[in-house]
Amino acid sequence: MQPSQAKGPMLVDVRSPGEYQSGHVDGALNLPLDRLMEDARALLPDLSADLLLYCLSGARSQMALHGLQQLGYSRVRNGGSVGMVAMQTGLGIRRVP
Repeated sequence: MQPSQAKGPMLVDVRSPGEYQSGHVDGALNLPLDRLMEDARALLPDLSADLLLYCLSGARSQMALHGLQQLGYSRVRNGGSVGMVAMQTGLGIRRVP
């Protein structure tokens, strides 16, 4: 898990570790939806950080957005799919061997 690029929002991939390894936006943090509520505070300590969430289609990232808002995160957006976020940010998709 690597932090996102210095400029722009922190990218958070809420898919499973296997999906993340198969192709994620370069620099994205993997925080699977099923671990979100337990791990968010440790991995994302700044409640005011600019976070851009994504998954395969945008459905899980929308659920994650609501979960993070319940935890007090104030600057959370749903970027939709991995491809959409890669296009929006101009970052490549990295695969883990």
